[in-house]
Amino acid sequence: MRALRVTELTGPDAVVVTQDAPEPEMGAGVLIDVHAGGVAFPDLLLTRGKYQVKPDLPFTLGTEVAGTVDAAAAGSGFERGERVMAISFGGLAERAAAEPHMTFRLPASFSMEQGAGFIMNYHTSHFALHRRGGLREGETVLVHGAAGGVGTAAIQIARGAGARTIGVVSSEEKERVAREAGADEVVRGDHDWLAAVRELTAGRGADVLYDPVGGERFADSVRALAPEGRLLVVGFADGQIPTVTANRLLLRNVSVVGVGWGAFAGDRPELMAEIGADLERLADAGHVRPLVGRTYPLEQGAQALRDLEQRRATGKLVLTLR
Repeated sequence: MRALRVTELTGPDAVVVTQDAPEPEMGAGVLIDVHAGGVAFPDLLLTRGKYQVKPDLPFTLGTEVAGTVDAAAAGSGFERGERVMAISFGGLAERAAAEPHMTFRLPASFSMEQGAGFIMNYHTSHFALHRRGGLREGETVLVHGAAGGVGTAAIQIARGAGARTIGVVSSEEKERVAREAGADEVVRGDHDWLAAVRELTAGRGADVLYDPVGGERFADSVRALAPEGRLLVVGFADGQIPTVTANRLLLRNVSVVGVGWGAFAGDRPELMAEIGADLERLADAGHVRPLVGRTYPLEQGAQALRDLEQRRATGKLVLTLR
């Protein structure tokens, strides 16, 4: 079985396609013939041994896939031939196994590539904005990394909730992608983005700030919050884990909120189902639709990871297998 494997913890250069990867075990879940798989930031961390999960070498990369059901355990709720998308650890292979509560039917309007870029980004963003951020209709949401996979998902989900969205990007091309995702306003992070946000909000700031980037701009992100604003810590794509000066939180009556969707939701099937149902509603209403940036054949998986690491990606990066 072909699969994208990590042979050493030295980054994308040690990622190769092998022809004899072990077959997955279906167990009480679903066995999927994989058509496409998403490339996510945790995959990049895994190639360097910097993710919280540290599988033994060699191991197969991948966390999200889309394809057709090859076989399904009794009681799983799925049948052979159904189009599905799933969270499957080690899923960047010709076949992948997934638990039933981590598997969802692919909306009829979605391509396989869109399905491969949906669950992680959209479930994370929904969990962040609604459960952790308490987003309310009419609020203003500021999104860092607004042209990336989680950034475009956050914009669409916020707009689906009736919020105003402002994206922060670093180039003209990324501005185009953020606007395509539905951002009401876009500001440039390589300029004085804080001043631009204050101007767009009449000096008030953002009610919710969605931050998958971290790094040096974190202090200004706190300053960009409106009274009783919530800064959602989603990730650290910049590579630097920032710190916060606590007196700023007290003086401005703002909150810094951690967002760790994966481990939390993975142990709560009812939460996965609840988020999945609401995202299905938003998809049917046309509010959410994954923006696939670039697709690569499986054999170019290492290059996809390099593009992600060097922040050349817009939208979701996807590998195709069939």
